[in-house]
Amino acid sequence: MKAARVLSTAEERRGAVVSSAIATFARGGFHTVTIAEVAKHAGISPAYVSKLFSSKTQLFVAALEECYRRIIDALERGAEASEDGSPDSVLDAMGAAYAALIADRDLLAIQVHAQSATADPSIARTVREGIADVTEFVTARSRADGPAVQRFLAYGQLCHLLIAIDAFDSNAEWAKTLTEGMFHEPPKKTS
Repeated sequence: MKAARVLSTAEERRGAVVSSAIATFARGGFHTVTIAEVAKHAGISPAYVSKLFSSKTQLFVAALEECYRRIIDALERGAEASEDGSPDSVLDAMGAAYAALIADRDLLAIQVHAQSATADPSIARTVREGIADVTEFVTARSRADGPAVQRFLAYGQLCHLLIAIDAFDSNAEWAKTLTEGMFHEPPKKTS
């Protein structure tokens, strides 16, 4: 039997700070949120957060990396739930898992904020690497061809937009056109 790994206080706090960073940056974006706001959300002093992360950019990058890790974990759970293991079935199951994941609007919002902050080279690199990791994972796990993976990712971006503008709650014809056949989970309450 494998012994459970015990996290140090610093590792536990780092995880708490990263989770708080996701929630805090999701609400205010990279440019307006301060380390002090993230620290307050985490219940930790700003000095301790600064000890863990040398800059706001480093903290944002850590939050974004965690976001992409959660995406890949959700996509794996979706793939495992696929009905027959065919590329189309795996992509559909991954899509459903991703839709459920971004019902937590924090994960959706931090991705949008990251895209708007790509003038910072560290953030741009993290977004590029995150999208590369997701694309490579989806391609390998689904065994789908390039055009199918491209459509999958394009639908994911459309899903971001539709959730951000509450299109699933609209009865307007334009909203019906864009949401027809799309997976959707109701938004989760965030702290």
